[in-house]
Amino acid sequence: MEQRRLGSAPFTVSAMGLGCNNFGREGTVSQTQDGTTAVLDAAIDAGVTFLDTADLYGGEWGVSETLMGTALTGRRDEVVLATKFGFTEVATPLDELGPKGSRAYLRAACEASLERLQTDRIDLFQQHQPDPTVPIEDTLGALAELVDEGKIRAYGVSQFSAAQLRKASAAARERSLPAIASSQDELSLIARAVEKDGRLSAAHDIDAGFLPFFPLANGLFTGKFTRTDMPADSRIAKVRPHIARDADWDAMEAFQALCDDWGVTMLQATLGWFLSRPVVSSVIAGATRPEQVKQNARSAHWRPSPDQVELIESLFPA
Repeated sequence: MEQRRLGSAPFTVSAMGLGCNNFGREGTVSQTQDGTTAVLDAAIDAGVTFLDTADLYGGEWGVSETLMGTALTGRRDEVVLATKFGFTEVATPLDELGPKGSRAYLRAACEASLERLQTDRIDLFQQHQPDPTVPIEDTLGALAELVDEGKIRAYGVSQFSAAQLRKASAAARERSLPAIASSQDELSLIARAVEKDGRLSAAHDIDAGFLPFFPLANGLFTGKFTRTDMPADSRIAKVRPHIARDADWDAMEAFQALCDDWGVTMLQATLGWFLSRPVVSSVIAGATRPEQVKQNARSAHWRPSPDQVELIESLFPA
């Protein structure tokens, strides 16, 4: 598996990452400890060693992290472990400590995640959403303390606007704090707003690695869907049928025809489109079964030419 830079972080990450929001999720194979362990073991064995979770993942608070902590017993040093704190749109067990971007809150969140993950350090600790009630200088200063204490190795942000990214980067630089290592946001061939509104360019300009979530549009770009059929056990069929229903199937079928001409699968072409960009550090796709993460790992090696990238993007304009 290719290893890629993650901005200023003192480690590299696997080009194919694993989104861990399905661990503990009701109705999935990975709802249980055995199911989670099976997926994580398959991921590590396949070279997918960048694991991205959050304190709110898993249906109930902390469940994903708790399952992962047990599953990674004896294998912690084989992975790069990323988690998140401070999702502002939901109530949390730590709300009594104040705003989610405050020093008291994020320090408590870090300690809780460390305990659930059964580890002494978090490789990448990410602010899940910006907190407009707390000056970004205060949040970054508290994160820098955690770096100095060895509790986290690097920090990143998620769902920050281009202006917020630039402001945060400038604040870190002015105060001689560690630089923001990563920016995480939604990006797929059918969700390219980060290119249009400057978030992707801002990540590049501040030298932060970009981490796209929902890169396969909940599985639409795995090649398993057609205009008339969808896998009955898929997340789209169970939870988000509108994704398939509203898809531009003329474009999807034209994309499949290109893939056939190039001798690659749609999954290979989609991952190649992401990884042809140096700013993208790791493509964090979810998986609920070992065979899914193995297939993702096998598909993360093909890279398109500039002309092929242009043809792909002509079908799915930003």
